[in-house]
Amino acid sequence: MNKLEMTETIMAAKTKSGLGWEAIAAKVGLAPVFVTSACLGMNSLKPEFADKLCEALGLPTDVSAALQQCPHKSWDKSIPTDPVIYRLYEIVGVYGDTIKELIHEKFGDGIMSAIDFSMHIDKEENPAGDRVVVKMNGKFLPYKSW
Repeated sequence: MNKLEMTETIMAAKTKSGLGWEAIAAKVGLAPVFVTSACLGMNSLKPEFADKLCEALGLPTDVSAALQQCPHKSWDKSIPTDPVIYRLYEIVGVYGDTIKELIHEKFGDGIMSAIDFSMHIDKEENPAGDRVVVKMNGKFLPYKSW
């Protein structure tokens, strides 16, 4: 089973189960963002977590094996048309240089890790309209000289 087939199988089982990502993640014992990403093929799970996910959704062992495979992290290079994903591209387009500048000012020359990394997505009630709260936390990795 490849990652695309795995994702299609998981999504069908998720729909059938009526469970949301937070409930699935709670059964697996990992953060919702990470579990969702693994189910969409962009991360892998260790055997015990892959097995828990399959148990929670009633999925066969070939799905667990696919969840454990290292992903090929690639995406379409064109600007996406999905409004949620497009807005994230827009944020990086408008604020990317600002984020980079402020990271360099605070930490020096380097990058934020996307490997030693966590992300949480929350909802903040607000009388003017509910707010999306995205918190990213990545280890700073300085460039080295040699």
